[in-house]
Amino acid sequence: MSRPILSRRLLGGLVGAALLGLAGCGPAGERTPAGAPDKLVFSILSAEGQASAGPMWAPLLEDMSEAIGVPVEPYFGSNYTILVEAMRGGQTHVAWFSAKPAIEAIDRAGAEVVARTVDLEGRDSYRSTLIVKVGSGITLDDVLACGKRHDFGIGDAQSTSGTLAPMTFLFNPRGIDPNQCFATVRAANHQANAFSVANGLVDVATSNTVNTVFLERQNPQIAAQLQDIWESPPIPESGILVRGDLDPALKARIRTFFITYGQGEGAEAERQREILRGLNYSQFRAADGSYLDPVREMAADQALVEARAAGDTAAVAAAEAELTRLRAGREVQP
Repeated sequence: MSRPILSRRLLGGLVGAALLGLAGCGPAGERTPAGAPDKLVFSILSAEGQASAGPMWAPLLEDMSEAIGVPVEPYFGSNYTILVEAMRGGQTHVAWFSAKPAIEAIDRAGAEVVARTVDLEGRDSYRSTLIVKVGSGITLDDVLACGKRHDFGIGDAQSTSGTLAPMTFLFNPRGIDPNQCFATVRAANHQANAFSVANGLVDVATSNTVNTVFLERQNPQIAAQLQDIWESPPIPESGILVRGDLDPALKARIRTFFITYGQGEGAEAERQREILRGLNYSQFRAADGSYLDPVREMAADQALVEARAAGDTAAVAAAEAELTRLRAGREVQP
């Protein structure tokens, strides 16, 4: 059975979610118990807000509402800090987060991982990239030579691929501080950085392989003006998280919905797979917070670099202890 892209209920949710603010969170750090709410709010990062992300996510959220028996409304935010704080304050209950903000949500908002995403080629990882404008002649060696010659677009401070990965894998091993390396450093989300490079506002910027796919689909004229000059090692893909204080039975229904979505045979499974293809996914795979340990290790490495630069011996010791713990855990895994 065919369905409209945006149901009447979800259209109302889009409007209602846009009006949500952080003012209702209460005192800092206070968390409103979620229990079994009469509706769920699902947070989504979108550079352009609901206009671009809404049509892609609405069919899945409609199916989720029907499967779990609770209305699901979207909540759009332009940066991860807003979305993590919304979950912490009880304004959102479920979230689609990349790895670094997922860790923030676990540590700060008591969130739990229920699933991780898998792309159309069956990969559950992606890569951070550095992009330049086609024809600029800028190479990776030029970038790493520093000299304050280039304007640089870095990612959201909480972005795994926009900030953490390039610092961990590219700049930190070479002792490069972007603020000292480049003429200017501007922080923005991947989409904004891509447009800035294409329009000549910055010379080089961080991006990722997922953003490349969406640009090729939605803004091919922009994608055609960009080229990668660096790729990171694989990074764990994004995940679906829920507030830890949700009713256990509801959490179980949410987990089951995601890990069974688009699976099996028949017209209904194929319809769901078509929705997933619109999101550039093939499935959601069962997961828990341990899948994020490689990113925790990256974050600890970055914390160690910053602590050493600041001469903070206590922070150095804490970062070293965290790295030792994570690496020991990795060594004992089968």
